[in-house]
Amino acid sequence: MATWLVIAAERREFDGIVKRAGEGKKLNWPAEFAREVEWKGDCWRLIANGPGTGLVEKALSNRMEVSGIVSTGFCGALDPSLRVGDIAIDSGASLPRKYRASDRVVKMLSADRVAATSAEKLALREKTGAGAVEMEAAAVARKAAAWGIPFYSIRAVSDTAAEDLPLDFNRYRDAEGRFSRSRIALAALARPVTAIPALLRLNRHCQMAAESLGDFFADCQL
Repeated sequence: MATWLVIAAERREFDGIVKRAGEGKKLNWPAEFAREVEWKGDCWRLIANGPGTGLVEKALSNRMEVSGIVSTGFCGALDPSLRVGDIAIDSGASLPRKYRASDRVVKMLSADRVAATSAEKLALREKTGAGAVEMEAAAVARKAAAWGIPFYSIRAVSDTAAEDLPLDFNRYRDAEGRFSRSRIALAALARPVTAIPALLRLNRHCQMAAESLGDFFADCQL
């Protein structure tokens, strides 16, 4: 039985996996969400502690014996051909032994801020050539290298390259880097006609992305 350590920013990014694998058991872990499930004959430890490198490093402060680490969750598309729900596999990390022809292998950019506008995404695309952007994989990759184990970065697109996010979420992070849901809600209430419908649409896209991740991990072989 292999043991996979799977790292995301938020619990909801695991919804597709938990739907298929079950809730499992709660782990005593320095993270906001920590569960262990048995799935496909392996042990999967699901850890979420918020966005950005600092919170990942806190969650992985103690070394453990695992077969490999997977950075997963949502990503923003920089490649205009990527659509909501598409799976993006980082070309700079280990590739799964088996994945579907529809899954995209792309250069992934790891940044410690949200790319909130289509203009920012275009600038990142032109500067780096990356196909998608996320916020935690660089820290996870460093930990995998220090532990001498395989590292995978597998994401699902939650917002396209042409899409502006409803708010600049970077403005609503606390001192540790987590997004403040109460501040986001207040900001949305200040712009109810535009921000609230856009947030609801983004939430639907995130649900689609989580479902896509569940389908991917059900079918793939790491």
